[in-house]
Order: sequence, then structure tokens, then C-alpha cells
Amino acid sequence: MIDTTQASSNAKTAAVRKYTCPDYYLLDELLTPEHKLIRDSIRRWIDENVMPIIEDYAQRATFPHHLIQGMGEMGIFGPFLPKEYGCSGLDQIAYGLIMQELERCDSGIRSTASVQSSLVMYPIYKFGSEEQKRKYLPRLATGELMGCFGLTEPNFGSNPGGMVSNFKDKGSYYLLNGSKMWISNAPFADIAIVWAKNEEGRIHGLIVERGMEGFSTPEIHNKWSLRASATGELVFDNVPVPKENLLPGVSGLKGPLMCLDSARYGIAWGAIGAAIDCYMTALEYSKERIQFDKPIAAFQLTQKKLAEMITEITKAQLLAFRLGQLKNEDRATSAQISMAKRNNVEMALKVAREARQILGGMGIVGDYPIMRHMMNLESVITYEGTHEIHLLITGQDITGYNAFKS
Repeated sequence: MIDTTQASSNAKTAAVRKYTCPDYYLLDELLTPEHKLIRDSIRRWIDENVMPIIEDYAQRATFPHHLIQGMGEMGIFGPFLPKEYGCSGLDQIAYGLIMQELERCDSGIRSTASVQSSLVMYPIYKFGSEEQKRKYLPRLATGELMGCFGLTEPNFGSNPGGMVSNFKDKGSYYLLNGSKMWISNAPFADIAIVWAKNEEGRIHGLIVERGMEGFSTPEIHNKWSLRASATGELVFDNVPVPKENLLPGVSGLKGPLMCLDSARYGIAWGAIGAAIDCYMTALEYSKERIQFDKPIAAFQLTQKKLAEMITEITKAQLLAFRLGQLKNEDRATSAQISMAKRNNVEMALKVAREARQILGGMGIVGDYPIMRHMMNLESVITYEGTHEIHLLITGQDITGYNAFKS
């Protein structure tokens, strides 16, 4: 659990950090002291424990499992859920700031936390029984248990309602069959929140535990993106699932879509972190790189790139902050969340590409984070709703016409 008192103490004794987050519109003035303490404590933890190792793990395409304990201790898992379940009880802006700091380091690290928080802990809290909440949430909050979210299938991504995974009532248990694809955390997850159809074709959520007969999680290899994140499949071959593992509080696509709203909100903040890291890297490099007897930062075309980067980052920060306010008031709509996810990830990808241009050849090597961010963002712009799907969600919201089906 995040301890803001300890964070305050740490802030007074910590060495001055090299990193300063760009804040062109003085957004920090709108944050509470608690927001700043939480953000700064996560920032220090990332700078000390993750930044020094992330490039090595990405190059080796390996997830740094040893970080899970520290992430739990820092209160990174489920921070917006109530304290009675072992969480921090923070607001949605604090959650966004945490996601921003994680993705400033790496999208894969943020994905791990985002899945655990929004796609595993949130549905158990929102739709689970009291027994399920007390059984799973405290252990998920500490990282003792890790989870994943099974919705996407090999043939059904943007159209999750077409899923073929199903379960049948066998009297004392449910028999689950099917498969899920592109599942973050799957290779090491202890539990999976799996969405499948019952015999009437209605979608429900099931808590599937590792070790259940017929349940396997093969890992997906040879990724060019999210290399420091573990991705896999979920395969269900006549898996007997206890009836008490059904999430009783929801049926239909409403359940998984509400979870995705929470995750997409976190992405809208997280992508800003990736953009900031690329921007700051390019800005510092441009001041040090000398060509034609002066820093390249002194040239008009370089300044154009940097000025456009900070403009777009600032717009994304304001968009995310306002969305956080609406989330705190329980007024944020799915369409508003889609807009922020789509805009901010596209912004971050464009910033990464422009930053790479400023660094020239140095932009492609692991001494700098830009290419890693760029490749990660190629996945982020697709998962949890593709760029095009979010565009159509906005289109439907403003016109009233559904363009998903002919």
C-alpha cells in the first residue's frame, strides 16, 4: 500500500533527481500534495530499480519477475481499490500518474500493472462475491498472486462478442473449453479472469486458477514489441471450474467492456510517460549534439520538432487530467475514454518517431530508449481497442450511427 507519510519523508532525504517532467501548462498546480507525493515516490522507485535494468531485459525478451514484489510493496497493484481489501484507496488521477511513471520507463512494465489492476482486481471487486474479494484481492495487491485477463481470441479481437470459448453446467462444476490469444501476464499468471459463453450464449466471467486440469498458458515468442512483458495464450481443454469461481455480479459484454474502460484510462496516462521520455531524451541530445559549429537544438527544423512534441504532450496531459476528474466523479463515458486512449497513444508514437529523427543513427541503439518505446507503442496503439475501433466509437457517439456493422 502506498504510504504518503513515508513518501514525504523520502522526498526530503532523496538526492536531487536528474529527471524533471515537462509541465508546460503548470498542471502540477492542479494536483494535490498527495498526488505529487505518490507520483514522486513511484518515480524514484522506477529510476532506482527499473531504469537501470529495463534495456537489458528488453534486449533479452525477458520479463523482470523480481520486480513484482517491489511493485506490490509500492502499492502499484489496484491502487484505486479500497483499503479494506489491502489496496491504497487512491483516486483516479493518482492511478493515472502511477501509470504515467511506469510507462515512462517501459510500456511492458505498465502493461503488467495495468492488467493486474484494471483487468483482474477491478472485475473481482466490481463483479465478484464478497468471498472472492477477500480470497483474492489482498494477495493480488501484494503481488503474491498475479493475474491475467482472457477476452481476445485467435479469431475474435475487435469483435469480442463473437467469442467461441464456452462453459457448460455439469452440476457441481462448469466445464470450460476454448482459447484466448495475446494475453499479457499469461505465462506466469496464477489466476485468469476468463470471459466465455454459457449454454444460452450469454457471456460470463470465470476465475480460472493455474493448476486446474486442462488449463495451460503457452508463451508467445519472437515479439519485436513489448519484449520486457510476458505474453501468451490461454488454452482450456475440458477445464473443470468450481461454480464458486463464477463472477456473480455481471453478465454480457458489459462486464469485460467496463474492465477495458479502466485499462484504457490507464493507457491514456501511460502513453504520456513514454512520450515524455522520448521528448526529454531528444531535447537533451539536441543540446549536446554539435553540427556545423553549434548544437542541433539551435536549428529551426529541430526546434520545430521539439516545439510540436511539447505541444502535443501538453494537450494530452490536459486531456488525461480532465478525464481523471470525470472518472473521480463517475461521469467519464466509454466514448470519452476511447478518445483519450486513441489520441494519447497516437501522440506518443508520433513523438517517438520524431525523437528518433533528432537522434539520427543513435536513435536506433539501446543506449537510448526511443526505439524501444516506439516498438512498444506499436502494440499499445493496437491492444485494448485498435486505433480504428476507437475512432469508430467516437464517430458513433457524435453521429448516433453504428459503423461497425454494414
